[in-house]
Amino acid sequence: MPSSPTPAQIRAGRGLLKWTQSVLASRAAISVVTLNMIESDQVQPRHRTLDAIRTVLEGEGIRFIGDAAEGYGVLMRPRAAAAEVEAANPG
Repeated sequence: MPSSPTPAQIRAGRGLLKWTQSVLASRAAISVVTLNMIESDQVQPRHRTLDAIRTVLEGEGIRFIGDAAEGYGVLMRPRAAAAEVEAANPG
C-alpha cells in the first residue's frame, strides 16, 4: 500500500492541475473545510479520506514521490501516459 500523501504534496498536486480546493473536494467527496484543514496540517485525516484524495489526483496524472529521508514531491504525467499506467495497473 502506498504511503499517504503529505499536505504539501496534496497542495502541489492540486496546483499542478490548477484546481481550487473546491474542485478537489468535490471530486474526492469531502468538504472544502476538511480539505483546507488537511492541506494546512491542522488535522490528522482518516486513511480513507487520504485514499480518496490520492485516487482523484492520481487519476488526473499526479504521482506522489519521495520519502522521509530524501524528501517528498509530486510529478505530473501527461494525460495519455497516465491513462496507459492506469490501464496497466487496474484497481
